[in-house]
Amino acid sequence: MSRKRHLKPDELDLWRQVAKTATPLSPAQPRPKSPPQLPERPARAAPSAPPPPVAPFSVGQKAGRHGAGHDVLPGLTDRIGALPVTMDRKAYGKLKRGKLVPEARIDLHGMTVDRAHGALTGFILRAHGQGKRLVLVITGKGRRSDSGGPIPVRQGVLRYNVPHWLSIPPLAGMVMQVTNAHARHGGGGAYYVYLKRPR
Repeated sequence: MSRKRHLKPDELDLWRQVAKTATPLSPAQPRPKSPPQLPERPARAAPSAPPPPVAPFSVGQKAGRHGAGHDVLPGLTDRIGALPVTMDRKAYGKLKRGKLVPEARIDLHGMTVDRAHGALTGFILRAHGQGKRLVLVITGKGRRSDSGGPIPVRQGVLRYNVPHWLSIPPLAGMVMQVTNAHARHGGGGAYYVYLKRPR
């Protein structure tokens, strides 16, 4: 540890002479004549009475119970029906009336989402490879499990996921049309899937 060294008088004179010839790196800023005035703190208000306690409540107790009123999407049947027709219109008309017979079918009832996705993918790949054009995918309508909470729960998880799975790779390139099945083939709990011709 070093001790602080004091300059001798002749060293101090020399230092002062050198300091007079030096040019400062930055110009000296003028010092304020008086310190800035700080804003005055407002006087503390006299303590008031504590607010009254909040009465017990439950979230949403005053909201009307109108079922699934928070679901703003159109129904699945409406959305599937609004898709453009990409297959032959005459064949599509027969398909909607239940006049065409599916060449193969898969029933996804009781499967978990992961298992159903894998089963559907394998089924469509095989059917397309075999040159089949119309297949039936049975999902079931699903059971109502929405408890009315703030986040809606769709009825029929597979019923809602199957059209999405058919519209993304690897199946999207093989599928020409997806539509709800006729009542004789399962109605709202099944889909007709019209496949493209294999190349």
